[in-house]
Amino acid sequence: MKTYLVGGAVRDMVLGKPPHDSDYVVFGATPEQMTALGFERVGKDFPVFLHPKTHDEYALARKEIKTGDKHTDFKFIFGPDVTPQEDMQRRDFTCNALMFDAENNKIIDLVGGIDDIHNRIIRHVNTEHFIEDPLRVLRMCRFAAKLDFDIAPETMKLAQDMTRTGMLNHLTPERIWKEIETALNTEHFDKFISAMRECGALKVILPEVNRLWDMPERTDYHPEGNSGAHTLLVLKQGYNLSPKIKFALLLHDIGKIDTSPDILPQHIGHDKAGLPHIQKICQRLKVPNKYRDFALLVAEYHMKFHAVPQMRKGKFVTFLEKLTDNFRDGKQMIDFMRACKCDSFGRGYTPTANKNDEIFEAARRCLHNFRIQRAIKADSMPNFDQIPKDKNFKDRLTQFRATRVL
Repeated sequence: MKTYLVGGAVRDMVLGKPPHDSDYVVFGATPEQMTALGFERVGKDFPVFLHPKTHDEYALARKEIKTGDKHTDFKFIFGPDVTPQEDMQRRDFTCNALMFDAENNKIIDLVGGIDDIHNRIIRHVNTEHFIEDPLRVLRMCRFAAKLDFDIAPETMKLAQDMTRTGMLNHLTPERIWKEIETALNTEHFDKFISAMRECGALKVILPEVNRLWDMPERTDYHPEGNSGAHTLLVLKQGYNLSPKIKFALLLHDIGKIDTSPDILPQHIGHDKAGLPHIQKICQRLKVPNKYRDFALLVAEYHMKFHAVPQMRKGKFVTFLEKLTDNFRDGKQMIDFMRACKCDSFGRGYTPTANKNDEIFEAARRCLHNFRIQRAIKADSMPNFDQIPKDKNFKDRLTQFRATRVL
């Protein structure tokens, strides 16, 4: 029996990063032997065991045989005769196919993974096994974003072929969303979208987003030339923001795909035009409500935020009322303004000092008055007890709040 540390933990060792989890593969063992040693079996399709003290996962070495079109359709062959070469061949990318021998303090590399890590390359291990699993197309894009690596041309070609032949149609919405959400937690989510577009997966999974590259922009505002390129720049601006904000940034301009040819590239009214698309995307991929609701708010109100410094009081009060109705607290308001800042600065030029001042002024005015508005309750109105609580009551409250806006 021989045990090795495998996967991401070994990759992180090569990168000089602390590992986030520890997974092990065991060679030369049977399920009965593992149980006799005190390990708790948790795997159903193939034997995975929890260490009796550390609770780390230990999997028996195995081979895989494809049995259907879905990414879960595999038969697993395990046993004490499975070799390291056979076990490594079923893994997805060379950077994830390293083993660490703790007894000899040595990394075992059977697939050239160390060189690919040093060269920052995502490369598939085995062509036959790679094309059996459509999920690996999305994992390829995700690891490119997670590690900020480039994708080997031959691996990209395989992914393009898999996408073109319809293999991604066998993925469930839940599994697709899980990959997207995991990618949203990386600093380079823009790279995930770029890789998805290059291999054709974006056209299959998020066709609305893919169409943004066909939408020209006014080059005096957007030197990058089209809405898709702008979206990538916006995502780069938000590299360190939360997954919820990044998802909203991805879809903030989705309404531009409905812009009629006679008003291109002004994209008038794209803010509200995007709302049905966001609803449809979130329903299709079963996106959690917190992502959907925030994306809807950013899409609908980001253009109005940019106009705040020039807004007259009446329009500003109306805008502020909308925000007050939709945001529970100042943190949500700040998240909204962060998204708007990324949109403003996500362009093919360096923002001027004046532009930065405009964004700061819009944020200051919104947040300060938002907090004032949130603090004003209905019973703060003069003679509250005598005011009729009829259909006009909300309008009276709005007018009262307007007197407090600065």
